[in-house]
Amino acid sequence: MNKTIVTAPVSQHENSKLAMWVFLGGEVVFFIALILIFLLARLVHADYNAQFRSHLSIPVIALNTFILVTSSYFMVRALEAISYGNEKGLRNNLWVVIFLGLLFLGGQAFEWTSLFNEGVSYSTVFGMPFFTLTGVHGTHVFIGVLWALYLLVAHGRMPYTQENHLGIENFGLYWHFVDIVWIVLFTLIYLI
Repeated sequence: MNKTIVTAPVSQHENSKLAMWVFLGGEVVFFIALILIFLLARLVHADYNAQFRSHLSIPVIALNTFILVTSSYFMVRALEAISYGNEKGLRNNLWVVIFLGLLFLGGQAFEWTSLFNEGVSYSTVFGMPFFTLTGVHGTHVFIGVLWALYLLVAHGRMPYTQENHLGIENFGLYWHFVDIVWIVLFTLIYLI
């Protein structure tokens, strides 16, 4: 006797969320590979502190880290605002996320400029993995800023509602991922 199993179709909401989680899983693998390259360079060359870390400005980057963590707080507020139907709160909080994301990128540009002025380059044992790792992360922040701008434009054309704000949820997952990656990088590169 053949039994047919009938399943309910998966909603677009579930598909989109699953796709975002799969994408972020791939990003985790990608960043782990980059982090392992950086850590390998540190293990093979024991002079990391003397040769490279002395050039890093921990207070500047600690402030930059605070800026990025604060942006995640405003991302939470944006999602909370739209979940209560507060479109103005969504827009205002997304603008703050964009501003803080750009401020973070400005801090990173300041650090890179300082390192280049001190003679640290891509061609050094520690410079290559450092600039690659922080550059890839910075690119993710930049993409996040563009995505947030897109959400604001899309919100003007087709407003998000209390019932329909999946785009904001998915962006929030991405933005928090970028934040968590930076906390890991800050710890491994600057503190340990």
